[in-house]
Amino acid sequence: MRNRLILWSVTAAMAGFLFGFDTVVISGAESTIQELWQLQDLTHGVAMSAALWGTVLGSMIGGIPTDAFGRRKTLLWIGVLYFVSAIWSGLATDPYSFMVARFIGGLGVGISTVTAPLYISEISPPSSRGKLAGMFQFNIVFGILVAFLSNFLLAQLFPAGPGDEPSVAWRWMLGVEAIPALIYSLMCLGLPESPRWLIAERGEREAGLVVLQQVMPDQSPAEIEALADEIEAATQQTSAAGTVHRSKLLLPFALAFLIAFFNQLSGINAILYFAPRIFELTGLGKEAALLQSVGIGVTNLIFTFVGLALIDRLGRKTLMLIGSLGYIASLGLCAWAFQSENYSIVAPCIFAFIAAHAVGQGAVIWVFISEIFPNRYRANGQALGSATHWVFAASLTLVFPYAVEQFPASSVFAFFCGMMVLQLLWVILMMPETKGVPLEDIERKLGIHE
Repeated sequence: MRNRLILWSVTAAMAGFLFGFDTVVISGAESTIQELWQLQDLTHGVAMSAALWGTVLGSMIGGIPTDAFGRRKTLLWIGVLYFVSAIWSGLATDPYSFMVARFIGGLGVGISTVTAPLYISEISPPSSRGKLAGMFQFNIVFGILVAFLSNFLLAQLFPAGPGDEPSVAWRWMLGVEAIPALIYSLMCLGLPESPRWLIAERGEREAGLVVLQQVMPDQSPAEIEALADEIEAATQQTSAAGTVHRSKLLLPFALAFLIAFFNQLSGINAILYFAPRIFELTGLGKEAALLQSVGIGVTNLIFTFVGLALIDRLGRKTLMLIGSLGYIASLGLCAWAFQSENYSIVAPCIFAFIAAHAVGQGAVIWVFISEIFPNRYRANGQALGSATHWVFAASLTLVFPYAVEQFPASSVFAFFCGMMVLQLLWVILMMPETKGVPLEDIERKLGIHE
């Protein structure tokens, strides 16, 4: 791979860094915001979840600008959304303008989960597509860690004022995101457009050939022409197949829905968001629980890197098998630990669960969804998978505190474990392997074209 291909992939993947940063940075500001504006619990909940609802909407509509205006322009405007949200959030003078600002950032998060993995998949050679597209997930995890570190440093730099005057650190915590957002937006100006969008959506074959030659410099002009012919042929088959073709799209749509569904039914977001609460259930104090939660972030980053190192060697399906078995073992042991009150193994099991997720679902989900749709339907397919992910993420985040109050923790973990048994069966029986397969050949592999 040439350096510029890596640069373009890293640039697009920076949308994932902003995603992770934006999602977690609010954790350092939420208590101060509630105190500053004297928010009731319901209003506070709406203010804190405003970005999440923006994410749900952004993931649902993300395919529209991605197809209509192109991958490159959409990536650029994602950076603008993050920038506006960061500045507005940091300067907000009332909770309602704050909610609007956070909602705008959430739109950026949702659209980024559609456009960034899709763009990287479309410019990547088959042999390294998993590793390059998987950088989006790695950057999400990295952004989460940087947000925690940034919050900590800013809290030290801007301590609380005299008396009851709240610290202004929360404004800097939210506003500092404008810096990486601006850098990302400027870097997007140097991105080429996706060659598959140029050829399949715009009919600009010559412009597409130029980009294909740039991303695959080792290929001869004849081989590049042949690939362009294949992209055009696949697009024409998609258009000509009509109703029959749409019925064949049910398989990739089902695959995208199910991988996103199982991603959240593992309990990953509930465990990430409520880790301190889970550790407190084992008898740990609040400070010890928070310290254990930092370990989750470190484990997530390390094993995400492991997953990306293996995804193009072992393949997507193999990583999902490994992750599913890890899920079942760790969640099953957590359920047993809470049932038998053998709390000493809970923390190691939670770390094992995070490792299993990072190597399996975490590394695979955005790569796999971006691979399984025809060029013309890829943005809509990515939007479906992303929307499914976020709707279930929001739902589980909403009900998890209630569930752990109403049901024994052992039952909650047993439920997640059972869902992962179903995921294992789905991976074995239904999930295709896409490692090293050109995108147009994946269409034929799934039976979309005869």
